[in-house]
Amino acid sequence: MSGGLCAYLFEYSFLRREILAVASEVISTVTDPDIAKQRKLAEYLFGGYDEIPYAVRFWDGSEWRSDPGVEPSFTFVLKHKGALRRMFWPPNPMAFMVANIYDDFEIEGDMLSFCHYGRYLEDLPKRMTWWEKAKLAFRLFMLPQVEQKRIGRQAAELSGEIHSRERDRKAICYHYDTSNEFFEKFLGPTMVYTSGNWEDEHDTLETAQYRKLDMMYTKLRLKQGERLLDIGCGWGTPVMHAAKEYGVDALGVTLSSKQAELANKRIKEAGLSDKCRVEVRDYRDLDRAGSFDKIVMMEVGEHFGPHEFAGYFKKCYELLKPGGQLLVQQITLFEYRDAPGVRVFSKNFIFPDGQLVHVNLLTEQAERAGLEVRDVECIREHYPKTLTRWLGNLEANHAELAAATDEATYRTFRLYLSGAKHGFLTNLYNLYQLLYVKPDTTGASPVPPSRRDWFAAESRYRKQA
Repeated sequence: MSGGLCAYLFEYSFLRREILAVASEVISTVTDPDIAKQRKLAEYLFGGYDEIPYAVRFWDGSEWRSDPGVEPSFTFVLKHKGALRRMFWPPNPMAFMVANIYDDFEIEGDMLSFCHYGRYLEDLPKRMTWWEKAKLAFRLFMLPQVEQKRIGRQAAELSGEIHSRERDRKAICYHYDTSNEFFEKFLGPTMVYTSGNWEDEHDTLETAQYRKLDMMYTKLRLKQGERLLDIGCGWGTPVMHAAKEYGVDALGVTLSSKQAELANKRIKEAGLSDKCRVEVRDYRDLDRAGSFDKIVMMEVGEHFGPHEFAGYFKKCYELLKPGGQLLVQQITLFEYRDAPGVRVFSKNFIFPDGQLVHVNLLTEQAERAGLEVRDVECIREHYPKTLTRWLGNLEANHAELAAATDEATYRTFRLYLSGAKHGFLTNLYNLYQLLYVKPDTTGASPVPPSRRDWFAAESRYRKQA
């Protein structure tokens, strides 16, 4: 979030020399740890933003407000005299978010407002001269240092060739093996970790998730007796729903042993063991050419790198029967905007080796593999609603979630879900459902020439909801 600011502090190599040159000018204002001195620096760092009222509360309880006459939307709570330094030092994109994870500062109030403010903070260096950057860097460096052990969730440390089978397994387990109890508390009883489909604000999270599954299976035109493969199946709800409501034989694969263990337990309890199952397996190791009628992948490609999609679509083409269909729901980047600080945070603490791509890469690689693109639908507006419910569940169950894992994990996911919601609302991220077909031996794609059956199904879901 403060990646832009931190990255610019040492933008030029000569800044280190200039910092020493201005030391005599500013040292008297920064060596005193008195709150008044830090308050002045905090006002400089945080001030100047007037779109949303906010506040900074110091470790002694005193407070500075951007607008003294208005209740703040959110408050930076500095926990100790070294907090300000740890938020911005060392100058790298991770410092700010890591300081929050390990309780150097807290964020009270509306997280979305906090994320909006983060954009302002990122742009701050663009409004500064190199001389101002040099002074600021020195003032931050000279703030009091407080060594506070950083316990709990740690950044991922993966080794080996990127996107090798073993490294991918470790990357997936880093996130999804966090704790089944943790995920159930904020995802809700369905434990579906993808965007729901919302009709209105009165929908429950469970209703939105099952509506999403039904609409995806309607697009695939699932029929009784077909074989369905779910790549990255999570905790089993999608294959259970497909087996129970559509009468298909469903196989789910995941790299997370904890997911598979709970999924198969739930499948057994639901009496569906003869119709669906979940295996710990890399989809690349499936050796069942031409054995699936339909394949679904819901928000799994985000773990791939851009160079992995050629092999992915080739494998799906191989696994599908002639005339078979593939439906992908995936988060993408809008246009070619970027957020380097967010990207570094995600790769270290959320999705190691994950990378968002642009939607055109998906369609291009699918066609290169021999699949025909039959439908592309943007459903971005559904994700903020889903994230609002997830974030609400997370915050409402703070104590239990921290007990199931640790405080750092709770804070990591709070930042992650809040930032994701902001990204979808501001069109940094997008969300697509893409339908592909493997033509039969004559080159025909056995799909209806219209969406009439889809529209009929949508009408039916509205009445049921």
